[in-house]
Amino acid sequence: MTKPWSSAPAEDVVVGERVRLGNGEVVQVSRIEDTFMGMDTMLAFIEDTPARWFKAPVRKGTTVEVERGS
Repeated sequence: MTKPWSSAPAEDVVVGERVRLGNGEVVQVSRIEDTFMGMDTMLAFIEDTPARWFKAPVRKGTTVEVERGS
């Protein structure tokens, strides 16, 4: 059974959660960088799985969809 998606600030995402970005891309968060390219206003969700490596920069304060248990 799939978990429901809920809105959350990007800063509240934790490692292990799945995040759906504004463009519809889904990221399985393996790591989170607190700053992206030296910008304190940005963070980055990193997926590092056997299937792919993907880094998604996100502006702090942005609302993202997070797949969480009820």
